[in-house]
Amino acid sequence: MAFDRRRKAFLGSLFVVAAVALSADAGSTVTGLTVAPHARHAPAIVLHHRDRFATSLNWSGYAVTGAPGSVTDVQGSWIVPAVTCSSGPNQYAAVWVGIDGYNSNTVEQTGTDSDCQNGTPTYYAWFEFYPHPAFLINNFSVRPNDVISADVSYDPIRQRFTVTLVNHSTGLTFSTSTKVNNARRSSAEWIVEAPSGSGGILPLAKFGTASLGQDYTGIGPTSYATVGGATGAIGAFSSNVAITMLSNGGATKAYAAPLTSDGSSFTDTWESAGP
Repeated sequence: MAFDRRRKAFLGSLFVVAAVALSADAGSTVTGLTVAPHARHAPAIVLHHRDRFATSLNWSGYAVTGAPGSVTDVQGSWIVPAVTCSSGPNQYAAVWVGIDGYNSNTVEQTGTDSDCQNGTPTYYAWFEFYPHPAFLINNFSVRPNDVISADVSYDPIRQRFTVTLVNHSTGLTFSTSTKVNNARRSSAEWIVEAPSGSGGILPLAKFGTASLGQDYTGIGPTSYATVGGATGAIGAFSSNVAITMLSNGGATKAYAAPLTSDGSSFTDTWESAGP
């Protein structure tokens, strides 16, 4: 991977779930996968896109778009946001990086969730090759303010996607790869999401402000992508899109601030739970 991290030993585990073969390697004590029971991290429901701005019912953050087959890598980093919980329905906030999903029906992604489950703050790591199930990464502890980096890459020779997640605060690393049919590879994303359940988009947890990119985490080069053979920060691509999350009624749920001067970093701020 392009950003610096300590590689761990390959353990040779093989998981076959939902007709997807996942070869997994893990570092330290990270072992095992569990199907995520609560939520899916779905493609963007885009309401409006004009110039470099878009609105969505479930995404907030940034995307870079390209021609089909042009996106081969996306790198991101963030500080795990702490959530404020109260009584009421469970709420969810996912921070992730990925390929696809902005203008396609698959998403190859990995990230962390900061949720409110039964009124209690809950934090965990996951990956998902949507539309296949999301998987929790067992024994990969996630805490508020941990520094996380992630990479999603595509190998055109092996025709496989690899997702890698690193917790720089604990030293844990996880990586897995698989082949995804019909992946368009036409967008790269750095997203805060209101995940979806069986009944639709779930309430967005009150995550305050999430900080993404190397200017906040010190992990570089992030947020970077490789599109059409060119590698650069979000701001280096004229096709970058700032996404604001709206409720069904048009109220702002979360919004991405302008990129920092080097085009690599931004903050994303919670406004309301929605839906």
